[in-house]
Amino acid sequence: MKIICIGRNYSDHARELGNQVPSEPVVFLKPQSAILSHKHPFYIPEWTQEVHHEVELVVKIDRLGKTISEAHAPRYYSEVSLGLDLTARDVQARLKAKGHPWERAKAFDGSAVIGQFMALEQLGKDVQDLSFTLTNHGNVLQEGQTKDMLFSVNRLIAEVSKFMTLKVGDLLFTGTPAGVAAVQSGDRLVGSLEGHDLFAVNVK
Repeated sequence: MKIICIGRNYSDHARELGNQVPSEPVVFLKPQSAILSHKHPFYIPEWTQEVHHEVELVVKIDRLGKTISEAHAPRYYSEVSLGLDLTARDVQARLKAKGHPWERAKAFDGSAVIGQFMALEQLGKDVQDLSFTLTNHGNVLQEGQTKDMLFSVNRLIAEVSKFMTLKVGDLLFTGTPAGVAAVQSGDRLVGSLEGHDLFAVNVK
């Protein structure tokens, strides 16, 4: 199982970090070891001073596929969730300044929070018509609408599958909207999709 992540898939988020809005999907990976174990708190690593929350729609791949067309992409998923792509922003900034890869800032242990999955049929909505939020003790930190994605879920599946085979159980993090900020010890981060709370994480 692999975790495929998309960067800068909402224009407002790209702009808030001073990045150019991309003309094609920005793709990176997290290892399976990045997944935060269910109900475990997230401990801020000692080697970073600025871990940012990034709430994202997560799509679970349920069929083996390669070189998938956009038209056929809906056949390859039926469940979605929310996740957190936790990012050591200070470390990422140093790596970017040197032209180095981002793995130290993006792929560390516990950096991928994954919520409970729900069937799109249960939600009763198209994947590009979903609303989601991230709150901290009830205060809204981020709000997103999947219709605002620069690249749709189907486009992302088509693009990624040009370069790597998608396997059953692979997870696609589809990008975060604006509002990213540093987490603090004592935070309780809750991700909600269409009114359903799908994860809750305590920060230590």
